[in-house]
Amino acid sequence: MLYDPSEFIRIAGIDLPLIGLYDAPSKEPFEPVVEPKPGKHVCVFAFYRSWLKGTTAALSKKAFGCGGFGRHLFGIETMPREAFIDFLFGREGLKASRELMEQWIDDTEPYEPENGFIMIGPMKESEYDDLKSVTFLVNPDQLALMVYAAQYNAAPGDPDPIKAPFSSGCGQLLPMFDDVSVPQAIIGATDVAMRQYMPQDILAFTVTKPMFERICSLDRDSFLYKPFWHDLVKARGGKI
Repeated sequence: MLYDPSEFIRIAGIDLPLIGLYDAPSKEPFEPVVEPKPGKHVCVFAFYRSWLKGTTAALSKKAFGCGGFGRHLFGIETMPREAFIDFLFGREGLKASRELMEQWIDDTEPYEPENGFIMIGPMKESEYDDLKSVTFLVNPDQLALMVYAAQYNAAPGDPDPIKAPFSSGCGQLLPMFDDVSVPQAIIGATDVAMRQYMPQDILAFTVTKPMFERICSLDRDSFLYKPFWHDLVKARGGKI
């Protein structure tokens, strides 16, 4: 693999699989695959345990799991605009006013797929060309290290290297990036509605492909090999 994350993962003590999001023309290279039934509501994070077993979730315009995923990743509206606002603002109280909720909806652009499937699951080296984002599943200490990693090459005036946008969990996996062609990261899995499917001490740190390549390129001059991190590991009893 041209960009190998194994050394970073080893030092960070990350023992959960890296999750890739792929815009792919076919499901076959990702076998074994699991997919929601058309018309059935299921959060993409409900496949978390499947990811741990090496299975990839396959989503499409015909079977996208939930309305949030359909809207964010395929541009499919599953309910009228006013009903959608009533749900997010009126029922769930996610913004301070109806106007703010409307503004957020109007300002949120869905991803436009290039192919027929959005595949989400353990990274596959052979499908790197179709990779759009990589998600590190991390605990708080590891999240702190990820923040160092994202900031390492960032200069004043660069696009913000890290965001923590308001969004559904699936939106944080790709559509909330400003530009997938620049190095950027999103602190995700902050959607309370999807957290039930995740361990309570795990958050998502999702990166664009250019940011992933930066992280893989960290060398021995970087913080990975310096006292701050090793002192923290020691304080945790030798294991993060």
